[in-house]
Amino acid sequence: MSDVLSQDEIDNLLAALSSGELDADEIKNSNDKQVKNYNFARPSKFSKEHLRTLEIIFEHYGRLLSTNLPLYVRKNVSVQVMNSEEATYTEFTNSLSNPVLLGIVNMDPLPGSIVVEMAENLGFAIVDRMLGGYGLPMEKIRDFSEVEITILEHIFVSMSDLLIEPWQNVVKLTPKLERIETSSQFIQIVSPTEMTSIVTMNLQMGEVTGMVNICLPFSCLESVVERLNTKYWYASIEEKDSKKYKDVIEVAIEKAKIPIRAILGKSIISVNEFTDLQVGDIIKLNTKVSDELDVYVGNIRKFSALPGAFSDSYAVRVQKIYKEEE
Repeated sequence: MSDVLSQDEIDNLLAALSSGELDADEIKNSNDKQVKNYNFARPSKFSKEHLRTLEIIFEHYGRLLSTNLPLYVRKNVSVQVMNSEEATYTEFTNSLSNPVLLGIVNMDPLPGSIVVEMAENLGFAIVDRMLGGYGLPMEKIRDFSEVEITILEHIFVSMSDLLIEPWQNVVKLTPKLERIETSSQFIQIVSPTEMTSIVTMNLQMGEVTGMVNICLPFSCLESVVERLNTKYWYASIEEKDSKKYKDVIEVAIEKAKIPIRAILGKSIISVNEFTDLQVGDIIKLNTKVSDELDVYVGNIRKFSALPGAFSDSYAVRVQKIYKEEE
């Protein structure tokens, strides 16, 4: 039901029209529908919601890279998602430099593959670091050798495996690195006019900074594109059973080994006395035979106990448990 104007509002509106404050033609034109241009040669397949969800997924992926890559390069790694945008596959391939590092990753059970592009300066820096260098890029651009490609395959395999966890709320993936290419002419995995989503991440390894671009063709994500919205993404996160995790933690703690020591007593002697100690010498302690001993768990005093023996070993009998406030 439309709003009903009061008599005062009607009088004010008529007065504004009479005085020229309002133009009747402008009011009439403001109701005209806005026409949007649509490019049939480049149809939009990814909405802003899809692109935003992809950014969230790859922000999680970036955190995993920051944690796992230092295991290989032994340097701090920082990854930040810059943006995600829609582009044709031709636009993506035309933007590639030469030489370039391109990992073709199969996204089973999704149809097709995605492309992981790593800046060449990052590739050379990783190889240098893994071979014992300082992790510096090449001063002069050249092609990657077969040995360098073999070394980088280990990094790309690790990067592929890390895709499983960020995507688990959308689809359970079993990604696999198919191959590494150094030329864009060998990566025609989809039609040149195919629409893709390109997620750009900035990766910093020590002093070296470069871009990592993930190209995701629409044909690969078409079957799950409806799940690429934040509402579904958050709703599909499984609720964790707190008791289940409590049991797991308890089992893990039960297997942990911790040092326990009972202190018989303390004494202070000089350095000369210490160096002159012989077998059979007696050191006087500050405790009596009847005194209870302090028992430490790690470096925390936890129990009070009496000394004794059990079988063929020395032992203590716990008499009191110290609370944290004690």
